[in-house]
Parts: sequence; structure tokens; C-alpha cells
Amino acid sequence: MTTLEERLKHQAHVLGFELVGIAPATEADGFDRLQDWLARGFAGTMDYLYRHGEARRHPASILPEVRSVIMVGMNYRPADAEEKRTGQGRISCYARGRDYHEVLRERLGRLLDWLRQERPDCRGRGVVDTAPLLERDFARRAGLGWFGKNTMLLNKRLGSYFFLGALLTNLELACDAPHTVHHCGSCTACLEACPTQAFVAPGVLDARRCISYLTIEHRGDVPEELRRSLGDWLFGCDVCQEVCPWNRKAPPTTEPALQGRPELMQLDLIELLSLSEEAFRQRFRGTAFLRTKRKGLLRNAALVLGNRGDAAALPALRRALEDPEPLVREAARWAITQIEKP
Repeated sequence: MTTLEERLKHQAHVLGFELVGIAPATEADGFDRLQDWLARGFAGTMDYLYRHGEARRHPASILPEVRSVIMVGMNYRPADAEEKRTGQGRISCYARGRDYHEVLRERLGRLLDWLRQERPDCRGRGVVDTAPLLERDFARRAGLGWFGKNTMLLNKRLGSYFFLGALLTNLELACDAPHTVHHCGSCTACLEACPTQAFVAPGVLDARRCISYLTIEHRGDVPEELRRSLGDWLFGCDVCQEVCPWNRKAPPTTEPALQGRPELMQLDLIELLSLSEEAFRQRFRGTAFLRTKRKGLLRNAALVLGNRGDAAALPALRRALEDPEPLVREAARWAITQIEKP
């Protein structure tokens, strides 16, 4: 006779989760560490991280009767051939397919439905990185991996290319052994490769210098001293993952919803500069690109064009000087100065 936990894990695998483990619903190990990180200003302008701060201490803030936290991971690593098809600007692997929030929420909902069929007394809630839960803490506690020096959760089989989701439940489930061993050794490849030197120490990221933060979360101008370091990153950055030895043999995803879309990987940066608000929403509906908003994406496109030094972009950049958004106008101005440098 199989246990409920064994059947639950099998069902999670059927639903496309390659990793699944169960952690006790106790206080988050990293709560005090997060508070210190926030106090040091490393979150930049991500004000939402300061809100509901105390709620992150315990998962009961999300589900008062919670007893167990089921953690799942879904692989999103692109195939090597897909990696070579990127267009003018580089796009983080996670953003090349359907918005992962939608994919994981739907699967977590199906997993919760299954659990309720097994146990009618089950109450639960699925969350995907928008609730005040320290997912990596509970994933480590559920045995899914360890914290790398680049702050990512690492798994021996999948590396770091996987999304985390959580299913909180009132059921008292048998928990998995936590992952207590670090497997990074003396390797510092991720720390050394960061284009902006955003790591102030192993496992400590100053988001204000991180390209992913600057191109997605940051709503203002990219600091001028960091613009050249963005290189050709249009949306996000994967450098600290690309150089990680644990990602070298990680298998590509087989999840259709997370496969890269050609239209997202072959973006014409010059054409992007002319996108209206409506056209932006139509083109990027259902993708992670909506996170940066039109003005953020056009800002990024202008900066990448400036870094590429392509004179063919000058007419479009000059037109962007008339854009209604100051953010876009400033990026276009800077890009023009870079291209016209003697």
C-alpha cells in the first residue's frame, strides 16, 4: 500500500513538476537574513519587498491552518539549439515562453484538486512567488536543493533552471529530509562572471547592480555608470547561471508551455522603439514581458542599441526622443551619444 505522500509526489510528476518535496510549516529559516538584506538597501526600489514584512516570517500568514508546505520545481532550461536563436537583444531563459505564474498556478490548482479527492478534509492554497513566502527556504527544507553563491537554489540534476511553486495545506504530511550540504566548494565562477559585480559576498546580491533588476524591476533610469555593462541584455540576465558548473549537464525542459516562442526570441529592437501601449500589450500578453511595462522595455531596447553601436538605429532613436515617456527619451539620448562617439 502506497502512502499519501508517495501518491502525491507521483501526481506532481504527472503534472509536470520534476521536483517535489514536503517541508514542515514552521518559521522561515531566512527571515532574519532577509530583514538584514532589506535594511542594507540591497532591494533597491522593489518596495513590495518591504510591505507585509512580518508576514514572511511564517506561512500561516497565507493559510492560517497550514501544517505542511509542498514544494515543487518545474524545469525551464532551453534546448541548446534554442539558445542559439536569440535575436538582437538577449532575453533571460525564463521569459521566452508563457508566463510561468500562469503555468504553475494552473498545475498547483490541479494538484490541490487531486489532494482534495484523496482527503476531503484538505484545505490548501497554491502560490507562485507573489505571496509572502520565502520559497527557497522551504524548498531547501523540503530537500529540493541548496543555496548557491549566486543566491539561486541549486539541484544536482536540474542545476538552477527551474521555477518554484508551493502548495500550503492543513494536512499533517510526512516531511522530507532538508538539504543541508552545499556543493559549490571553492568555485566562484558566478561571482566573478557578473557583468556589474552585483555580488557583495557569496550568497549576497546587491540588486541595485543586478542586470535582471535593472531591466525588469527597476522603474527609473538605469544608472549611467552601469549602462555599458548591460551589454545586449534586453530583459533579465542569465550570466551567473550560464557559468555555473551544475548547469552544464542540466536537461532541457520538456514542458510545452515553457518552450521558447520564436517571436519572443527574434525581437527587432529598432521596431520595438515604435511600439504603442496597445501594441505592447497585444504582443506580450501572457508573457513575463508585461512586468517591465512598455516604457521599461523601450528603455532597455534603446540602451542595447547604444551598446551595439549600430548607426542604422539612429533614425529610430531620434524619433524616440519625442516619446511621451521621459524614461525612453533619456535612454534614446544616451544611445545616440554612444553611437555618434568619434
